[in-house]
Amino acid sequence: MAQFTTLTTRLMPLPVNDIDTDQIIPARFLKATDKLGMGDNLFADWRYNADGSPKQEFVLNNPKYSGANILLAGDNFGCGSSREHAPWALTGFGFRAVISTSFADIFRNNSLKNGLLPVIVDVETHKSLFDLVEEAPNAEISIDLASQSLTLPDGKQIKFPIDAFSKACLLNGVDELGYILGFEKEIADFETRHSVPGN
Repeated sequence: MAQFTTLTTRLMPLPVNDIDTDQIIPARFLKATDKLGMGDNLFADWRYNADGSPKQEFVLNNPKYSGANILLAGDNFGCGSSREHAPWALTGFGFRAVISTSFADIFRNNSLKNGLLPVIVDVETHKSLFDLVEEAPNAEISIDLASQSLTLPDGKQIKFPIDAFSKACLLNGVDELGYILGFEKEIADFETRHSVPGN
Protein backbone atom coordinates (compact mmCIF):
# COMPACT_ATOMS: atom_id res chain seq x y z
CA MET A 1 0.00 0.00 0.00
CA ALA A 2 1.26 3.49 -0.80
CA GLN A 3 2.56 5.42 2.19
CA PHE A 4 0.73 8.61 3.12
CA THR A 5 2.49 11.26 5.19
CA THR A 6 1.94 14.73 3.71
CA LEU A 7 0.29 15.93 0.53
CA THR A 8 0.24 19.40 -1.02
CA THR A 9 -1.89 19.74 -4.12
CA ARG A 10 -4.85 21.40 -5.78
CA LEU A 11 -8.45 20.30 -5.38
CA MET A 12 -10.79 18.87 -7.99
CA PRO A 13 -14.39 19.85 -7.16
CA LEU A 14 -17.30 17.46 -7.58
CA PRO A 15 -20.18 19.15 -5.67
CA VAL A 16 -22.64 16.27 -5.90
CA ASN A 17 -24.18 14.71 -2.79
CA ASP A 18 -24.83 10.99 -2.28
CA ILE A 19 -22.42 9.72 -4.94
CA ASP A 20 -22.65 5.95 -4.74
CA THR A 21 -20.05 3.36 -5.59
CA ASP A 22 -21.89 2.38 -8.78
CA GLN A 23 -21.20 5.87 -10.11
CA ILE A 24 -17.60 5.83 -8.88
CA ILE A 25 -17.00 2.52 -10.69
CA PRO A 26 -19.94 1.01 -12.60
CA ALA A 27 -20.72 -2.65 -11.96
CA ARG A 28 -19.63 -3.79 -15.44
CA PHE A 29 -16.01 -3.09 -14.45
CA LEU A 30 -16.07 -5.25 -11.33
CA LYS A 31 -14.84 -8.35 -13.14
CA ALA A 32 -11.31 -6.99 -12.91
CA THR A 33 -9.23 -8.66 -10.21
CA ASP A 34 -6.40 -6.15 -10.04
CA LYS A 35 -6.05 -2.37 -9.92
CA LEU A 36 -4.26 -1.94 -13.26
CA GLY A 37 -6.14 0.48 -15.51
CA MET A 38 -8.99 0.95 -13.02
CA GLY A 39 -8.51 4.72 -13.06
CA ASP A 40 -9.56 4.81 -16.71
CA ASN A 41 -13.04 3.69 -15.65
CA LEU A 42 -13.51 6.12 -12.77
CA PHE A 43 -16.94 7.78 -13.09
CA ALA A 44 -17.22 6.15 -16.51
CA ASP A 45 -20.92 6.90 -17.04
CA TRP A 46 -20.45 10.58 -16.18
CA ARG A 47 -17.09 10.90 -17.88
CA TYR A 48 -17.63 9.37 -21.34
CA ASN A 49 -20.20 9.56 -24.12
CA ALA A 50 -21.76 6.37 -25.52
CA ASP A 51 -19.06 6.26 -28.22
CA GLY A 52 -16.31 6.41 -25.60
CA SER A 53 -15.35 10.01 -26.24
CA PRO A 54 -14.83 12.20 -23.15
CA LYS A 55 -17.61 14.55 -22.03
CA GLN A 56 -15.85 17.88 -22.05
CA GLU A 57 -18.12 19.34 -19.36
CA PHE A 58 -17.24 16.69 -16.76
CA VAL A 59 -14.68 17.82 -14.20
CA LEU A 60 -12.28 14.88 -14.68
CA ASN A 61 -11.93 15.92 -18.31
CA ASN A 62 -11.30 19.59 -17.52
CA PRO A 63 -7.60 20.45 -18.06
CA LYS A 64 -7.95 23.24 -15.49
CA TYR A 65 -7.91 20.58 -12.76
CA SER A 66 -5.37 18.24 -14.32
CA GLY A 67 -2.95 16.89 -11.72
CA ALA A 68 -5.14 17.65 -8.71
CA ASN A 69 -4.69 14.81 -6.20
CA ILE A 70 -7.55 15.64 -3.84
CA LEU A 71 -11.19 15.12 -4.80
CA LEU A 72 -13.49 17.62 -3.07
CA ALA A 73 -16.80 15.75 -3.05
CA GLY A 74 -20.33 16.41 -1.85
CA ASP A 75 -21.92 14.98 1.29
CA ASN A 76 -22.28 11.23 1.90
CA PHE A 77 -19.62 10.17 -0.58
CA GLY A 78 -19.25 6.46 -1.41
CA CYS A 79 -22.69 5.27 -0.36
CA GLY A 80 -24.33 2.21 -1.90
CA SER A 81 -22.90 -1.26 -2.36
CA SER A 82 -19.55 -2.41 -1.04
CA ARG A 83 -16.87 -2.60 -3.71
CA GLU A 84 -13.14 -2.29 -3.17
CA HIS A 85 -12.88 -1.30 -6.82
CA ALA A 86 -14.12 2.21 -5.90
CA PRO A 87 -10.94 3.28 -4.07
CA TRP A 88 -8.92 1.35 -6.67
CA ALA A 89 -10.42 3.57 -9.38
CA LEU A 90 -9.87 6.78 -7.39
CA THR A 91 -6.23 6.00 -6.59
CA GLY A 92 -5.71 4.69 -10.13
CA PHE A 93 -6.74 8.09 -11.46
CA GLY A 94 -4.28 9.78 -9.11
CA PHE A 95 -6.31 10.83 -6.10
CA ARG A 96 -4.63 10.38 -2.71
CA ALA A 97 -7.44 11.88 -0.63
CA VAL A 98 -11.15 12.69 -0.78
CA ILE A 99 -12.69 15.49 1.27
CA SER A 100 -16.36 15.40 2.26
CA THR A 101 -18.64 16.11 5.20
CA SER A 102 -19.34 12.37 5.53
CA PHE A 103 -18.49 9.00 4.00
CA ALA A 104 -20.31 5.69 3.88
CA ASP A 105 -18.63 3.42 6.44
CA ILE A 106 -17.78 0.57 4.04
CA PHE A 107 -16.32 2.93 1.45
CA ARG A 108 -14.31 4.70 4.15
CA ASN A 109 -12.87 1.42 5.45
CA ASN A 110 -12.06 0.18 1.93
CA SER A 111 -10.32 3.47 1.19
CA LEU A 112 -8.15 3.35 4.28
CA LYS A 113 -7.08 -0.19 3.37
CA ASN A 114 -6.03 0.97 -0.11
CA GLY A 115 -4.02 4.10 0.62
CA LEU A 116 -6.82 6.61 -0.03
CA LEU A 117 -7.38 9.07 2.82
CA PRO A 118 -11.01 10.07 3.48
CA VAL A 119 -11.00 13.48 5.17
CA ILE A 120 -14.11 14.59 7.03
CA VAL A 121 -14.62 18.34 7.50
CA ASP A 122 -17.45 20.41 8.93
CA VAL A 123 -20.06 22.03 6.71
CA GLU A 124 -18.54 25.51 6.98
CA THR A 125 -15.06 24.30 5.98
CA HIS A 126 -16.57 22.22 3.18
CA LYS A 127 -18.28 25.27 1.70
CA SER A 128 -15.16 27.41 2.07
CA LEU A 129 -13.14 24.83 0.12
CA PHE A 130 -15.61 24.88 -2.77
CA ASP A 131 -15.47 28.70 -2.69
CA LEU A 132 -11.67 28.54 -2.75
CA VAL A 133 -11.62 26.29 -5.82
CA GLU A 134 -14.05 28.57 -7.65
CA GLU A 135 -12.11 31.73 -6.83
CA ALA A 136 -8.59 30.29 -7.20
CA PRO A 137 -8.50 26.97 -9.09
CA ASN A 138 -4.70 26.79 -8.77
CA ALA A 139 -4.69 27.23 -4.99
CA GLU A 140 -3.13 24.35 -3.07
CA ILE A 141 -3.93 22.93 0.33
CA SER A 142 -1.78 20.63 2.43
CA ILE A 143 -2.74 17.50 4.33
CA ASP A 144 -0.51 16.34 7.18
CA LEU A 145 -1.59 12.94 8.39
CA ALA A 146 0.64 12.85 11.47
CA SER A 147 -1.02 15.98 12.87
CA GLN A 148 -4.39 15.11 11.24
CA SER A 149 -4.69 18.59 9.78
CA LEU A 150 -5.50 20.47 6.60
CA THR A 151 -3.64 23.70 5.97
CA LEU A 152 -5.38 26.23 3.76
CA PRO A 153 -3.59 28.81 1.59
CA ASP A 154 -4.16 31.50 4.26
CA GLY A 155 -2.42 29.31 6.85
CA LYS A 156 -5.57 28.28 8.67
CA GLN A 157 -5.43 24.70 9.96
CA ILE A 158 -8.39 22.35 10.27
CA LYS A 159 -8.23 19.07 12.17
CA PHE A 160 -9.82 15.88 10.86
CA PRO A 161 -10.54 12.54 12.55
CA ILE A 162 -8.98 9.15 11.80
CA ASP A 163 -8.65 6.04 13.95
CA ALA A 164 -5.19 5.28 15.34
CA PHE A 165 -4.80 1.90 13.59
CA SER A 166 -5.62 3.21 10.11
CA LYS A 167 -3.39 6.22 10.69
CA ALA A 168 -0.45 3.98 11.65
CA CYS A 169 -0.98 1.79 8.59
CA LEU A 170 -1.11 4.76 6.20
CA LEU A 171 1.91 6.48 7.73
CA ASN A 172 3.92 3.27 7.33
CA GLY A 173 2.48 2.26 3.96
CA VAL A 174 1.30 -1.14 5.18
CA ASP A 175 -2.01 -2.97 5.11
CA GLU A 176 -3.38 -4.96 8.05
CA LEU A 177 -1.20 -8.00 7.29
CA GLY A 178 1.85 -5.82 6.85
CA TYR A 179 1.16 -4.21 10.19
CA ILE A 180 1.00 -7.61 11.90
CA LEU A 181 4.20 -8.75 10.16
CA GLY A 182 5.92 -5.72 11.66
CA PHE A 183 5.64 -7.55 14.99
CA GLU A 184 7.11 -10.78 13.63
CA LYS A 185 9.93 -10.85 16.21
CA GLU A 186 7.52 -10.20 19.10
CA ILE A 187 5.18 -12.92 17.81
CA ALA A 188 8.03 -15.40 17.55
CA ASP A 189 9.20 -14.53 21.08
CA PHE A 190 5.65 -15.00 22.39
CA GLU A 191 5.34 -18.39 20.68
CA THR A 192 8.69 -19.49 22.13
CA ARG A 193 7.70 -18.46 25.66
CA HIS A 194 4.30 -20.13 25.44
CA SER A 195 5.20 -23.28 23.52
CA VAL A 196 3.97 -26.55 24.98
CA PRO A 197 6.78 -29.08 25.66
CA GLY A 198 6.64 -32.05 23.32
CA ASN A 199 4.77 -30.17 20.56
